[in-house]
Amino acid sequence: MALSFFSKSHQGVLARCRDDYATKMRLKYAPYYHAMESQHGTIVQLDGREMIMLSSNDYLGLTFHPKVIAAGQAAMLKWGTSTTGARISNGSRAYHVELEERLAAFLGTEACHVHAAGYLSCMAATSTFAQKGDVVFADKNIHSCLWDGLRLSLATVERFSHNNPDELRAVIAATHSSAAKLLVLEGVYSMEGHVARLREFAEIAAENGCFTVLDDAHGFGVLGRQGRGTVDHFGLNGKIDLICGSMSKSLASTGGFVAASREVIEYLRSHSKQTIFSAAVSPSQAACAQASLEVMQTEPEHLERLWANTRKYRAILKNLRLDTWESETPAVPIVLGSKERAFLFWRALREKGVFTVLSIAPAVPPGKDLIRTAVSASHTDAQLDLVGEAMAYALKKL
Repeated sequence: MALSFFSKSHQGVLARCRDDYATKMRLKYAPYYHAMESQHGTIVQLDGREMIMLSSNDYLGLTFHPKVIAAGQAAMLKWGTSTTGARISNGSRAYHVELEERLAAFLGTEACHVHAAGYLSCMAATSTFAQKGDVVFADKNIHSCLWDGLRLSLATVERFSHNNPDELRAVIAATHSSAAKLLVLEGVYSMEGHVARLREFAEIAAENGCFTVLDDAHGFGVLGRQGRGTVDHFGLNGKIDLICGSMSKSLASTGGFVAASREVIEYLRSHSKQTIFSAAVSPSQAACAQASLEVMQTEPEHLERLWANTRKYRAILKNLRLDTWESETPAVPIVLGSKERAFLFWRALREKGVFTVLSIAPAVPPGKDLIRTAVSASHTDAQLDLVGEAMAYALKKL
């Protein structure tokens, strides 16, 4: 009888996998999981064709910077390929501590902890500090990693409209709770390109005693002095409780970080499952992140070029009257409004040698189906001109 029970369960799961509609559609139209055959800078080769990469998060264009590559190579020769362990036990190394100290100093916090993935850092930032009985106020457009952490925390979550301080005030006023309160935001929303109205949110948090968690994965390296991020951009240094983010974007590596006061970071190291049970970031990736951080502070031309390219690109899209959802940053969506239009536009761009990412509901709100694009400091003027021509061609295909 037991064998029959397990057999049925096994077949049920296989049937679910076999009959899944979303998977069937993904395989039919093939918009995702494209494997590039080679890459150099903003040029990738896909299916034997060279294409301009217009959806990478390599904002500062440091993934092929000679200093960054050399640092990664040297670290691997010195430390090997991996620590093969978690930080709490056998996986912590001097280079982790050095990177954490430099990130904390750069961000103006007392301490920092790095993880092997940005997803882990951001999940830890919510799951560790929110508990059952607490109330969390969350922008409805925060990233999946933050939502996953909140679900694990078992805290009560109250959503408010995207980037809307007035609604946050109203939601807090209607809550009538003496429980511990947290506010969860992003500095830059990568799908929309919006910058958080952080001054207003910080004021509301202070008035209501909210512990504020800010995911600045897409603000770090892009906003603020030398790329210090959204907090620095608004001059709120020391007024946000916790900043988390990714090292796979402007830092041209992989991994993530959580930066806060020393007591907050030590609490994280005691209680965060994502921290305690996860293997440490590798030597080469930690070294690449640290080298990128040094380049950010010594070579300002990369940040300057990023914003020059962003201005040029946005002017191209404005001239074509494309809807960019009022993006304020190098993360620039092109809103087409329906799955069909978005797919046709994405396919036409590929025909013209421009690689972008298709994002459709439910990943975005209904009616906001879009093409996710992102500018890099590595894009040349000639490449952006070709992108403009491709955009005009794609418009005619709708």
